[in-house]
Amino acid sequence: MDYQNQKVIEVAELLKSRIATLDNKAEILRAVELKALFEELKVLPADQRAAFGKEVNDLQNELREIVAGSSDKQADLKPIDLTAPFDINVAKNKRSNYLRSDQGSIHPLMRELETILDIFYRMGFTAIESRQLDDDYHMFSSLNFPEDHPARDDYDTFMTTEGLIAPAQTSTMQNRILRKYKDNLANDIPIAAVIPGRVFRNEDLDARHEHTFYQIEGVYVGKGINVGNLIATLKTFLQEYYKKDLEVKTQPYYFPFTEPSFEFALSCPFCEKKGCNICSQTGWIELLGCGMIHPNVLKEAGIDPNIYTGFAWGVGLDRLAMMKYDIEDVRYFESGRLDFLRQFS
Repeated sequence: MDYQNQKVIEVAELLKSRIATLDNKAEILRAVELKALFEELKVLPADQRAAFGKEVNDLQNELREIVAGSSDKQADLKPIDLTAPFDINVAKNKRSNYLRSDQGSIHPLMRELETILDIFYRMGFTAIESRQLDDDYHMFSSLNFPEDHPARDDYDTFMTTEGLIAPAQTSTMQNRILRKYKDNLANDIPIAAVIPGRVFRNEDLDARHEHTFYQIEGVYVGKGINVGNLIATLKTFLQEYYKKDLEVKTQPYYFPFTEPSFEFALSCPFCEKKGCNICSQTGWIELLGCGMIHPNVLKEAGIDPNIYTGFAWGVGLDRLAMMKYDIEDVRYFESGRLDFLRQFS
């Protein structure tokens, strides 16, 4: 494929030569040079972004085709006999029905995560993975939680005996991201990041609630940022994800780390507001929490709220996937049920 931008040309040549040396060809899709091109997209003048972004996406797609082609040429691996630990006298038709090595697939949540991150990369965001253990400061204090907030109670939050916390939300990374990128603001470069990660909550389990699930946080800070920017960003993402034109609405809510705070709902992408089982016949689906970042949170990260404003949101990856594929029970994702996973293989 021919590229016009010199930086894209250089990265393309470098990665194409490197891929031949990799045992796992898919590693090339996570190359720092490729990520750097997506990062550079955010700081380019507006009149250059479209052409540059198209070439970067073309390069990523070309590398994916090379990876897919190389995997087809690899010799088939001999399947591992997973029945070995069991009694060989058991008839084969009564043994556990395992997937062969050539029948495996990416977990549906990880597949959806790749799709979602690709959308946000094209919107100018970078991605930083959340942590699965954190401290009280990043989980609560840096996010403007009062000392007596019930979320600090170990009845609601999983905590270790050493005082570490299994994060209940990916907001635990917000202070770190604001501090890491705050110097960009002085150069009129906004902070734009999404934070995927695994979170944990002390929940009563049912078809809609799980104690372990995945969440995606979003943070955007700059000059003159307002609620309109928040709604437009989320609407653009959701329409791209569900491949449909959607209506959205907000209603007031409360979060310690945003002010004002909202619950964000979208018109049901399955029934087009006519009413169905997925939206409980209402035509609307309450999807996520969001709001303008609280001034105290900005101050805690060393950012002047009198100059800069921003917004944040958090959405469950499991919930997005359940809606997209009409999955009736969130517990399927963590169950290891092969009859469920085979649908995505």
